[in-house]
Amino acid sequence: MSRTVTVGLDGSPESRAAAEWAAREAELLRLPVRLVHVWEPVPEPVALAPVVSERAHRHWTERAPREAAAELRQRHPDLDITTEQLSGVPAQVLAETAETAQLLVLGSRALGGLGGFMVGSVSLSVVAHARQPVVLVRSGSQATQEHEARAAGAPAATAPFRPVVLGLDTRHPDDALIEFAFEAALRRGTSLRVVHGWYPPPYYGYAMPADAELYSAVADGEAADLTEALRPWRQKYPDVAVEERCGAGSPAELIVEAAREASLVVVGRRVRRNPFGAHIGHVTHAVLHHATAPVAVVAHD
Repeated sequence: MSRTVTVGLDGSPESRAAAEWAAREAELLRLPVRLVHVWEPVPEPVALAPVVSERAHRHWTERAPREAAAELRQRHPDLDITTEQLSGVPAQVLAETAETAQLLVLGSRALGGLGGFMVGSVSLSVVAHARQPVVLVRSGSQATQEHEARAAGAPAATAPFRPVVLGLDTRHPDDALIEFAFEAALRRGTSLRVVHGWYPPPYYGYAMPADAELYSAVADGEAADLTEALRPWRQKYPDVAVEERCGAGSPAELIVEAAREASLVVVGRRVRRNPFGAHIGHVTHAVLHHATAPVAVVAHD
């Protein structure tokens, strides 16, 4: 099976926003789109109830991807779009489906005034277990939000893309994560903003007064580590302008702040062999919940 941009679709506004984002990304990647709906069989007591029958439930779930595909074909007539109905536990089936995809795209609801994600249990489970990159797109996400504002102040899909933001831990600079971010920036024709957050040494706060030279030395060392980690990638991708942001403080907060001006945020997830636990990491977890731009999570060893 050829690689696809696969969308987990359930008919909700957030999953339709994910499908639209996936279509735009598929055009950049020159790949087909696969809309997947996972039908979870109705428990027998519910299926026997007069309110809903298993046949009615399945009919509705089959209709959702067909309607979404028809809408996408109107806006993206040159795109190869297929639909597929699978059955089982959604989180498990979607994680398995991701193995044959270039990308798996899921939707997340926005948190009203907080402007972040409300990441459901299914999405978190898929992110925690999928080995291929998973992108979460919030409800209401539009193409214009990924582009720079024009002179008049209103963003337009024809304007240049906003930067791609990469959250990078210089102690574990995984190649798959960095390459994904550079490729995303390259196909958008935009810059890559690499964000690295670090905490001052625990003994720094006890200095009386605080040792400015020590702080400066630590800051310079962290910045040098970031530059060194990106050096071979700058050479490999000379057409991608790279901006390095290295600052003291919470890495998650720095990435979320940078996401306000991003077209895409890229973060990593370390693959763990222990079958228990969330397998996401606190920084990635926080970014998923609070970043306003689409977030790509790349699993790595």
